[in-house]
Amino acid sequence: MTTLNFIVKETGPTPDACVIWLHGLGADGHDFEPIVPELDLPEGSAIRFIFPHAPRIPVTINGGLPMPAWYDILAMSLEREVDELQLRASALAIQALIEQQIAQGIDSRRIVLAGFSQGGAVAYEAALSYHEPLAGLIAMSTYLATADSLERHDANQYLPVQILHGSRDGVVPELLGERACLQLQQWGFVPEYHSYPMEHSVCAAEIADISRFLHRCLQLQD
Repeated sequence: MTTLNFIVKETGPTPDACVIWLHGLGADGHDFEPIVPELDLPEGSAIRFIFPHAPRIPVTINGGLPMPAWYDILAMSLEREVDELQLRASALAIQALIEQQIAQGIDSRRIVLAGFSQGGAVAYEAALSYHEPLAGLIAMSTYLATADSLERHDANQYLPVQILHGSRDGVVPELLGERACLQLQQWGFVPEYHSYPMEHSVCAAEIADISRFLHRCLQLQD
């Protein structure tokens, strides 16, 4: 299992909550670091944001060139052919980060996983298979790559899930976000779904929805 390097950004001393945020293909942990001040978090809240860096690996759809990636993508068909072993290894590495936060005194029920695109696919796997209850899962412009093989754990059978997608996304079509939502519903989850008139990106309305979700999951008081 890969030990991940990561960026830490804290909104106050002695954090009692944590958000682990995974970037997309070809990016790194710095990609979402600037989003923290935009989340309109309550003054005085102490939340630790962790932005891990994916390892550099060859990516088949990009001619085998090494780049930051959570797993190899073998084909860009709608169904997405991915290296599930690599995806699960990345999920285990994220779960190791969760364990580190618990060891540092943060209750698992105050830890949120968030992921964009490839990072979201890993966040789905890591959160739904984790053996302790988490606070929430944010899936941004992503897909449920391991829907047929994910071994869900009962500890997170009631996990709050927020799914966010752009209606003009040409990289990960919104149909894949909708399929993930439907699959979660079939498993008994009650996901919150939002669509925005955007491409494979992030918009202000989405950030506002994420803020509201974090307020609820982490019981933040303004």
